[in-house]
Amino acid sequence: MNLKELNMHYKSSLEFSIKLSGSLICLALLFVQSARSQNSVNIDIDTNKPIAHVSKEMWGIFFEDINFAADGGLYAELVKNRSFEFPMPLMGWKQLKTGGKQASLLIVNHQKAGSSHARHAAIDLIEGPGSFVLSNEGFRGIGLEKDKQYRFSIAACSFSDSVKIRIEAEDPKNEIVGSAKIDKLTSDWQTYTVIFKCKETTAKARLNVIFEGKGKVEVDMISLFPRETWKNRENGLRADLAQKLADLHPGFMRFPGGCIVEGRELLNRYQWKKTIGPTDGRELLLNRWNVEFAKRSAPDYYQSFGLGFFEYFQFCEDIGASPLPILNCGMACQYNSAEVVSLDQLDPYIQDALDLIDFANGPQTSKWGALRAQLGHPKPFNLRLLGIGNEQWGEQYIERFKLFAAVLKSKYPEVKLISSAGPSPNGTMFDLLNKKLREEKAELIDEHYYRDPEWFLKNVNRYDTYERKDSKVFAGEYAVHIPDNMQKDTHAESHNTIWSALCEAAFMTGLERNADVVQMASYAPLLASIEAWQWRPDLIWFDNLHSVATPNYYVQQMFAVNKGDVVLSTLSKGKPLAGQDSIYATSSIDTVKGNIIVKLINTSLNARTVNLNLSGSNQLKDMITWIELSDKDKSAFNSLDNPQAVKPEMKTIKLGKRKTFELKGLSANVLVLPLSKKSNFNKN
Repeated sequence: MNLKELNMHYKSSLEFSIKLSGSLICLALLFVQSARSQNSVNIDIDTNKPIAHVSKEMWGIFFEDINFAADGGLYAELVKNRSFEFPMPLMGWKQLKTGGKQASLLIVNHQKAGSSHARHAAIDLIEGPGSFVLSNEGFRGIGLEKDKQYRFSIAACSFSDSVKIRIEAEDPKNEIVGSAKIDKLTSDWQTYTVIFKCKETTAKARLNVIFEGKGKVEVDMISLFPRETWKNRENGLRADLAQKLADLHPGFMRFPGGCIVEGRELLNRYQWKKTIGPTDGRELLLNRWNVEFAKRSAPDYYQSFGLGFFEYFQFCEDIGASPLPILNCGMACQYNSAEVVSLDQLDPYIQDALDLIDFANGPQTSKWGALRAQLGHPKPFNLRLLGIGNEQWGEQYIERFKLFAAVLKSKYPEVKLISSAGPSPNGTMFDLLNKKLREEKAELIDEHYYRDPEWFLKNVNRYDTYERKDSKVFAGEYAVHIPDNMQKDTHAESHNTIWSALCEAAFMTGLERNADVVQMASYAPLLASIEAWQWRPDLIWFDNLHSVATPNYYVQQMFAVNKGDVVLSTLSKGKPLAGQDSIYATSSIDTVKGNIIVKLINTSLNARTVNLNLSGSNQLKDMITWIELSDKDKSAFNSLDNPQAVKPEMKTIKLGKRKTFELKGLSANVLVLPLSKKSNFNKN
């Protein structure tokens, strides 16, 4: 639909029966008048002039297993190296003996062709008093909460009737805060499950698996989960982190990365088929962030894939987000090995993409659709988006993308393919990809920008001059990076400042204003452990018990919850308001709820006075909602110690006659203006 047709469509759908010639409906937000004399900013919003449709997927989230975001984070498993599959098979475990007990432990490698779990522990208990203990440290400790229940499970077989297993959760003071026991073991491998209730809250517990009696016992898949996971699933997600993601109301979820899709070399690339099915059959993989940064090395960082592709699809469905999986395109990370598969060997990679679409969307009678149903989800996941490669560049990427696109679009034309514009938002590398991909009529081109605050403010108009008719843009990874010399605080969370959030918000007004070009956007990275991060800033920080939303999180939430579906003309002195007097603005209509939504960002330290003039609108209701995120200090941030230092405030205000109102210095503002007759809007 061209702009002329769009204008005619919305003029009709809004049923404007009265043309308000030369009249203005003025809004007055009652606020304390600033003592400073300032020039007011006039903002003209024309509801007779729709600019573009806003995609349902406009604001989303990007999940990558970096900063212990999966194992030790969103994936709720509390035991590290639960099946002894780390290269050092006892990493995370300690062997202890009490009461003079004589015992020995061996790690048995029973590797078989096609087997993904090659090891288990064999324990020989000699007759005598005392016990043998395997103690697990968890992910920088184990977080347990008072009065909460925890599910312990272990796969075991024993060749003696006298062998018993006790489980104890022990806090740093050596106090037992939870316990359970397993009395009878059989000589056949079985999984035993017990529940215990925690007596006290502790962030740094350890799990002791205590073996008593005489004889030989073999064990594997030693696991501990909170009983209260997201949706109370046994192989579930950490509830507080999952809820924070749900509260963002994302239009899509991009997963599983990110650089882990590529791998440092092709051998350890992410392969989705190895992440589905029973968890004890999912093959452990080195997490590429394990050794990426020497100063932030994490030798215990591996991917168990307990959180795999089935769980990703399931979570997307839970939170109403369109799934956006990213697949390896036959290229490893070009920063690391720059390894590529030869073009005549690319077919298995393309087949993986075809099979994934079948797994997500196929009928129960298809090979992969049948497996999805067997795993507990008979209905399709409605996959409509698929990324080919992560952050690749060069001619070698173009030729591989073309081969993928030819096959996938032939068989599944309804699935939109997302291509890569590389790791930078400009330069020779970007220009080549942008040109070539547009020549190939790529549907969505993924642009990434990790830059300083000034770059974001200077690039608010980046998409004003983009071609409107051809390939669209996916802003797949972006975040303001505060230079270290600007932020001296030692908190890990300290780079997620109100200033970085406001600069992102300003940039996002440019994305929304150009919603006919930019159809999707997501901040990155999403999650970070306070004790085990490799990269910052990040949207949500957490430890073993708590999580904290950053100012950047609240900006994302403010935009996503108050999205609208039609962008309106929003001008000051005839131009888009993109930094004049430090104000950035965009507006839209939510045709479902019957609201006009105005977003106003003030990046000045001082308050700014604004006149908001609406023409062409129906009558507004008396009460409007104002959501405001602000702080007087540019370096202010939220921490686990002070999680509410910067948070949005919502207030309901009665409209008055035409008056000016004031935006606080350093503030992001959303005004929700209900129209008196919602029925005037097209709700399709």
